[in-house]
Amino acid sequence: MSEAEDPVRRRDGGTATVNEVRLLMGASTPHFALQLRGRIARLIRGLPADDPARVLGEREIARLTALGITGEVRGTPHEPAIRPLPSVDDAAAAEAAAHAGGGH
Repeated sequence: MSEAEDPVRRRDGGTATVNEVRLLMGASTPHFALQLRGRIARLIRGLPADDPARVLGEREIARLTALGITGEVRGTPHEPAIRPLPSVDDAAAAEAAAHAGGGH
C-alpha cells in the first residue's frame, strides 16, 4: 500500500470529494490503516472545516488511528488460558481511543 497521491488528481488540481475519501476508506485494514490515514490527511488538507469531504475525512482519520493501533478483533473471544495480543486488548483500545480524539 503506497501513500502516493493519484497522479491524475495531482495534475488537474481538483478539490477533494466525499467519494475520493470513501474510495480510500474502502481499503482500510489494520495493516494499512496508518498509510490510509496519511493519504486521507493529504487529500483533505486545505479544505474548509465545514467541507463534507473534510468532515468525513477527519472522522475516518480518528477511526483509522484507533484501528492501526489496536488492530481488529474478529471471530470468537479468546480462550481464558490464552492472553490476547497487546495490540488488541482492552487497555490498548482505550488508550488508542483517547489518542484518536486528540487530533491526527
